[in-house]
Amino acid sequence: MKSFVPQINLVFAWMWIFAGFLSGMVMGFFFDQETWLGGYTSHKRRMYRLGHISFFGLGAVNFIFYLTARAIGDNGSLDALWEFASALFIVGGVTMPLCCVLMAHETRLRPLFGIPVLSLISAAVLTIITILL
Repeated sequence: MKSFVPQINLVFAWMWIFAGFLSGMVMGFFFDQETWLGGYTSHKRRMYRLGHISFFGLGAVNFIFYLTARAIGDNGSLDALWEFASALFIVGGVTMPLCCVLMAHETRLRPLFGIPVLSLISAAVLTIITILL
């Protein structure tokens, strides 16, 4: 396995954890305002919270992928699967909070959630296959 593959996911993981802290700080400036983004139970506010939490969750997923890739080591012929899984975890991580914010403002964009969801599912399947082979 090429050493840069998990390294990219490690850097991405910490960037996304940091983004989670920053987005939480920004949202924290407004949490006490009852009507911010339409109120606590509004669709818009729920989507912003989901985007905020996705930074932490998908940062953790990328960190776990990094640890898994390092533990498995060089798989030779399976490097392409590792690289593809690595890229898909990052695509899912980038597009999930983006889709949350877009859908907060335009609900008809809901089908866009297929991009991060399918990316993450595909990455997980490729990782499982690579581990088992």
